Amino acid sequence: MELWHYFLLAVLGVVAGTLNVLAGGGSLLTLPAMVFLGLDGAVANGTNRVAILAQNVTAVGGFRTLGFSDVKLSLSLALAALPGGICGALLGTMVRGELFNRVLGLVLIGVIVLMTVQRVLKAKKASSGGHELESVEKKSPSRRQLILGHVAMVIVGFYGGFIQAGVGFLLMAALHRVLGLDLVRVNMHKVFIVGVFTLAALIIFASRGQVLWLPGLALAVGNSIGGWIGSQLSVLKGENWIRSALYVALLLMAIRLLWPG
Repeated sequence: MELWHYFLLAVLGVVAGTLNVLAGGGSLLTLPAMVFLGLDGAVANGTNRVAILAQNVTAVGGFRTLGFSDVKLSLSLALAALPGGICGALLGTMVRGELFNRVLGLVLIGVIVLMTVQRVLKAKKASSGGHELESVEKKSPSRRQLILGHVAMVIVGFYGGFIQAGVGFLLMAALHRVLGLDLVRVNMHKVFIVGVFTLAALIIFASRGQVLWLPGLALAVGNSIGGWIGSQLSVLKGENWIRSALYVALLLMAIRLLWPG
């Protein structure tokens, strides 16, 4: 890789880290970027975990500085996601080359559809006088919600361990819709959970020789900065300004991955 490639990864990392904490989908930028820079899909998948781990460590710290921390529930949910994350990472090390590009391209399309549907539903709810749950008042989930939430974590962990890209959207759905948590605490728990299963996934990818540390560290610098920024903006409810800019970029990347010719 050339010097400017590392600079590009660091800049993309800032955007991806901010986006990951605010909503999700940052890896939908960084994974295709690394593939386009010449990395094998499985190696890009493994290398990306260096940045994701760094980003979530700084994001957890960012939330703590603002008084948002619930280690007991975060750890419980993370441990539920961990077995799925390990199994998903083992599968991810086996998917290489063109097959990985196709899978990633389909994931990009799926996320674009999901984001579009969510945006339409949110607009309809707003027009009818409804409001998203955005209070920062603490509300404890019921026993039933906790059971369903922990089951959902196993599934989310598997996907996160496998490909990571877009896992934030799944976590937000599980934490917000299933557990009934407000959006600030959704992001607070999300960064802790992802950090735990990402550490396990990184160890697995590294043991298979599918991590390039220099590109990973360049990306990690950017993601760490973005993770901190995202944790601050999340408490201030500043996610909407960054989501719209993704659509065209994601669509172009998906087309390029699915039709490389």
